[in-house]
Amino acid sequence: MLLNCDPTDNEAGTKLLEDLTRNAKQVQEKVLEEILKQNAKTEYLGTFLDHGSSLDKETFKKKVPIVNYEDVKPYIERIALGEPSEIISSQPITELLTSSGTSGGLPKMMPSTAEDLDRKTFFYNLLVPVMNKYVDGLDQGKGMYLLFIKPEIHTPSGLMARPVLTSYYTSSNFKNRPFNRFNVYTSPDETILCSDSKQSMYCQLLCGLVQRHEVLRVGAVFASAFLRAIKFLEDYWEEMCSNIRNGHVSDWITDPGCRNAVSLILSKPNSGLADLIELECCGKSWEGIIKRLWPRTKYIEVIVTGSMAQYIPTLEFYSGGLPLVSTMYASSECYFGINLEPLSKPSDVSYTLLPNMAYFEFLPMEENHDGVPHEGGCNCISDSICIGTEEEEVESEAVDLVDVKLGNFYELVVTTFTGLYRYRVGDILMVTSFHNNAPQFRFVQRRNVVLSIDMDKTNEEDLLKAVAQAKLVIEPLGFLLTDYTSYADTSSMPGHYVLFWELRVRGNSDRPELDPIIMEQCCSAVEESLDSVYRRCRRKDKSIGPLEIRIVKHGTFDVLMDFCVAQGSSVNQYKTSRCIKSEEAFEILESRVVGRFFSKKDPLWEPFKIGKK
Repeated sequence: MLLNCDPTDNEAGTKLLEDLTRNAKQVQEKVLEEILKQNAKTEYLGTFLDHGSSLDKETFKKKVPIVNYEDVKPYIERIALGEPSEIISSQPITELLTSSGTSGGLPKMMPSTAEDLDRKTFFYNLLVPVMNKYVDGLDQGKGMYLLFIKPEIHTPSGLMARPVLTSYYTSSNFKNRPFNRFNVYTSPDETILCSDSKQSMYCQLLCGLVQRHEVLRVGAVFASAFLRAIKFLEDYWEEMCSNIRNGHVSDWITDPGCRNAVSLILSKPNSGLADLIELECCGKSWEGIIKRLWPRTKYIEVIVTGSMAQYIPTLEFYSGGLPLVSTMYASSECYFGINLEPLSKPSDVSYTLLPNMAYFEFLPMEENHDGVPHEGGCNCISDSICIGTEEEEVESEAVDLVDVKLGNFYELVVTTFTGLYRYRVGDILMVTSFHNNAPQFRFVQRRNVVLSIDMDKTNEEDLLKAVAQAKLVIEPLGFLLTDYTSYADTSSMPGHYVLFWELRVRGNSDRPELDPIIMEQCCSAVEESLDSVYRRCRRKDKSIGPLEIRIVKHGTFDVLMDFCVAQGSSVNQYKTSRCIKSEEAFEILESRVVGRFFSKKDPLWEPFKIGKK
């Protein structure tokens, strides 16, 4: 069900949104009917159907199981290795989108089609009338959006495998997009499409500074990426001022596209602008620096829901009071929904799922033992919900989009136009309200993910395996790891993983003497055991800092348990949370730290290969 939206026609865009949400049930029925009609003869769906049986909604939901990535991975890898798309899709699979989620240490691969790029373009265009409803004059200036591409690979079949945003930015839909006065960027396309992330970052920021009085909004896709850009600016503003003063870009910018595009913008020396930027940047504090450098800015557009919420205080420090706007909810599997109230506080952000993008189902999630999500009686001290493990059999019956209940928690399941059927996305959502007949959802968390800084998503099992490798370093020396937990430290950029360890020595010593070299080896052992996405972010993207192990005093985790029990956890059911979210719990651990150690080398990383374990 492919629709068009003219981003310059606010009235038509608003009417289209109203029609979609008012007729959500009918649109969803039509979407599923279209998907099943197109793909009924695929090998995947045929596996679950009796010969000659029709494939209507009732049969589909009765016969086709709800699955996770490991169930569909063999089919996707067969396509990557050269078998025809008809295994899962009647439309040709034109590329594979690499997800930030991982499987067996490697990025997941999601099928995509040429038509799906048009569906994404529709989605982006629909965001324009929503923003225009709340913010005036967005056609009177430019957006300083910091957008980047990441490495691509060719699969044995010749298909490209790349991140979803890289796919879109390198597509003709983006590069040949019609002029739209509401979405004019300060960054030339050549700087966005530069594969050298450092040159791309430098050139995009430089262009944004030169055009500072035209900038009406700033942002990046994720909060982490935007803050990384601000940190980069702190390191390079003097050089950028020199470029502006001399009208000449630095010699180390060697990418021809970047150099030529920036030179056109940096066309002549401008000492006055350089002096003004220097005055703002050389002050004692960078508090409010965004509003000071780009005075016409109306808002900062970044995703600050989910794991990105940890960056909100830092964003507010730099923002000068600007609203933080999360416009959309999307993933490699599918683009899902948009925020119809973009100026709402980050804690109040809800997304309205667009019923034409895919067929949506929802698995009801169990609340905790006392009927309250993650409070009294539960052994986790965060405010999330008890969700079990992905390996558990799905016992709850999935409900349709229009049948979810206000205030309830669900795991999102999608059937897409690109070859995913009843696929568990892994996102936990809560129904907050309805817009017409379409429910609105707050993103709660990724299923089982305990640590995330950037695009990485480390679950409890992966963390356990990584810690087990580090234990192999210390156990021969007589040390015992009695307990541990973790924390995503985003107080500085880039953020980094912190592990709190309580150690003891075989014998009577409660406070072992620690060799810094051995502990650094432990840090490295953990990092080497984490998945490919983490190691790429650490080694290539530099978007995650060195992992840290903080050693705490003997008895610290007993104190932590006492605190949790005092907060309502059950003594009988208590077990240490493997990720600390509570500020009070963090302070207990931090107050008892007796040693801090960091990884001294980058972990190994290479682009993933199909079939490589």
